[in-house]
Amino acid sequence: MPDRPAAPPRSQTAVLVCLDFGKDDGHAESTEEIVRLAESAGVTAHQIVQGRRQRPDAALFAGSGKVDEIHAAVEALGAGTVIFNHHLSPVQERNLEKKLGCRVMDRTRLILEIFAQRAKTHEGKLQVELAQMEYLSTRLIRGWTHLERQRGGIGLRGGPGETQLELDRRLISQKIKTLKAELDKMRQRRGVQRRARSRKDVFSVSLVGYTNAGKSTLFNALTHAKGYAADQLFATLDTTTRRIFLPEMGARGGQVVVSDTVGFIRDLPTSLIAAFRATLEETVQADLLLHVVDSASPVRDMQIAEVNKVLAEIGADKVPQALVMNKIDLAGLGTAAGAGISPGVERDEYGKIFRIRVSASTGAGLDSLRSAIAELAPEHLRARGTAADPTTHPELA
Repeated sequence: MPDRPAAPPRSQTAVLVCLDFGKDDGHAESTEEIVRLAESAGVTAHQIVQGRRQRPDAALFAGSGKVDEIHAAVEALGAGTVIFNHHLSPVQERNLEKKLGCRVMDRTRLILEIFAQRAKTHEGKLQVELAQMEYLSTRLIRGWTHLERQRGGIGLRGGPGETQLELDRRLISQKIKTLKAELDKMRQRRGVQRRARSRKDVFSVSLVGYTNAGKSTLFNALTHAKGYAADQLFATLDTTTRRIFLPEMGARGGQVVVSDTVGFIRDLPTSLIAAFRATLEETVQADLLLHVVDSASPVRDMQIAEVNKVLAEIGADKVPQALVMNKIDLAGLGTAAGAGISPGVERDEYGKIFRIRVSASTGAGLDSLRSAIAELAPEHLRARGTAADPTTHPELA
């Protein structure tokens, strides 16, 4: 009799809790997204618990009956973690851990875990650590009763009468201050490099978009780089910059700096936006944003809106933007027509480019994209060259 396959470790199993409060129509897509987030964090086996509520329960978020159902799922799966597709207060998180007897995390902490796993550069690690420290500082508020003991002494042990909770708050505050100072130095260095490029009249282009829209694949195709790209959420975090030459801009120009930035997601934690502000300044200071969209996604309009919301938060909503509809080889495959969308450039009624259709994985439409970038460059950076193909195209379904 063949041996049964070994069960995955508890650390790789999780119960995912997705409650519908009836506030929007994206519950199904949000549930699918939390599954992909969990898989990106290393979860190999999961069970989904769903339900409907009018409002969150103040103590347990999900209510006692639903918590019993979650506990049964934890026991049946042998799960080591329960992940809520929502934001939990420190009190709710603590109460749930007592009831369920396992680790509980909310959507914010899950995203922080993924960022901590993916950050590779020194700056990226500092930014993630800052976001984690700021998140942890909120968890200290009435978070652990065992910290409410008095400690005396001097230095790091705290002053006379200082509780352990107060000491932890002070240490975290000091750590946050140190991390912000280091990141500020890096931001200043980045500013010097940016001013140097500006003096040389180098056209700056940043790729932005929802996570897993194919930004890194498109970046690699445009710049012939070999950056990491994968079909997973937040595959890359650290901003990568490469210089390319576009003959379409003529002998007077041609120099373009292209930057690949971190992807966005719905309900992106505010602490992450703040921590990655230094990196995202590359987006704010760009001459052109290429907003990469997964044209095969059924919720692409929602994703476009979420990205634009974050761009507005960081002050990049005034930067000229062009939509790049990526993955056209996959778009429409589930329809009766059963065919992808043709590559090309779309223009508005004034003849201005507003959308380019490409497939980064197959290379279709990349020539049109390069021509479009050259055409969208400022007049003083380009000579007369090849303009983008103004062929008309059917609207995306």
